Amino acid sequence: MDALIAPNYSGERKWVYPLIRKGKYYKWRSRLSYVYLLLFFSGPFIRINGQPLLLLNVIDRQFVILGQVFWPQDIFLFMIASLVFIVCVVLFTIAFGRIFCGWICPQTIFMEMVFRKIEFWIEGDGNKQKKLHAAPWDKDKIIKRTSKHFLFVLVSFLIANTFLAYVIGSDNLIKIVVEPVYLHWVGFASIWVFTIVFYLVYSRVRELVCTVICPYGRLQGVLMDEHTLVVAYDDVRGEPRGKLDKSGNSLKGDCVDCSLCVAVCPTGIDIRKGTQLECINCTACLDACDEVMDKIHKPRNLIGYFSEEMIRSKKKPAFTGRMKGYSSVIVILMTVLCYFIFSRTDMDITVMRSAGMLYQEQPNGYISNIYNADITNKASFSRSIILRPEDPEIKIKYIQAPGRIAKGNDTKTVFFVMIPASQIHALKTDVKIQLVTGNKVIQTVTTEFVAPSNN
Repeated sequence: MDALIAPNYSGERKWVYPLIRKGKYYKWRSRLSYVYLLLFFSGPFIRINGQPLLLLNVIDRQFVILGQVFWPQDIFLFMIASLVFIVCVVLFTIAFGRIFCGWICPQTIFMEMVFRKIEFWIEGDGNKQKKLHAAPWDKDKIIKRTSKHFLFVLVSFLIANTFLAYVIGSDNLIKIVVEPVYLHWVGFASIWVFTIVFYLVYSRVRELVCTVICPYGRLQGVLMDEHTLVVAYDDVRGEPRGKLDKSGNSLKGDCVDCSLCVAVCPTGIDIRKGTQLECINCTACLDACDEVMDKIHKPRNLIGYFSEEMIRSKKKPAFTGRMKGYSSVIVILMTVLCYFIFSRTDMDITVMRSAGMLYQEQPNGYISNIYNADITNKASFSRSIILRPEDPEIKIKYIQAPGRIAKGNDTKTVFFVMIPASQIHALKTDVKIQLVTGNKVIQTVTTEFVAPSNN
């Protein structure tokens, strides 16, 4: 196998010990990871209009995204978001391959930019780690391994706490931390379960998440084509590869067969063998190859962002019309989704005239119709609501009053709409009804009133 994840002949796993080359792409990835980590650890404590930045409370069926509260009644938005997400994943992968995996994926960011850096700090680079792995369990090895795994557990514990805060909310997490354990034993146990899971993923499973477990890598294989922009080796320029002679020249291709691109790969593949499922487009090989090209005074980008078509036709990497088209579709879909999300109200009302019921004649010259209304409170707090006609001459008489609605709940109400007979001039009249909480009109709906005409 190309990836160094296969067992060796003794049946043991062959571990990957990548080197690090801090080129321009590594520096950009580091900066992006710092922003991501800052947002991740601060996200549960950031408030927008009193709501968390992100909350995925499956237990209470409450979801908050960018301060917007969503309840099960918003299932249509979830379906739209799912469709947009699937289309965006497909289009993005067709255009740009697996770049998401190397630059944005939480697994890669935590593995390469947190846990891998801890490992390098304590045990040294990949070569030193190999020697330490093969060394006997002496004092130095025990201290280094104990220190590393202690920090791994500590970071996993912090990730677990933050992850749980995204599920139950930061307020509940703080209660688990400061109050006695017996009051929150489920939450306390959950923290340690997540801690163990994260620790095992980043200390034992590691690159197998990307090469074996993650379904996105397999999806990539059927979506990419010769036009897809990925991290690739320019074999037309690099082959046939060969070592430099004593004078520093080579009559072969630009690749000097140093294998540094393999040594830095976090999944252990050889990028020179072509695009592979295990490649996460992290650009580690790109930085390493550029460093070598600089030393031998050759042009950079022997490994770079290319499509197969670019390599064969010798075109420069460019934001092609095809990529512009796919990117435009993604932007349009995201815009539509954002419009639906931010144009929604935190209360919904549906009013329908009772089926099969005619008008009724009421005392004092009024004509009435019976209506049923479904009212949903999507806010994160309970509300007392009333229904009020927009026209002050029209009256509402409740059969079943709405009262107070708890957060995320809905209620039904039944009521008469009563209009003076002198104001009715058609068989069907439009009536506007306001949904009011306090003195604020939340929503106005129009319904049809049926009555005999005075004309």
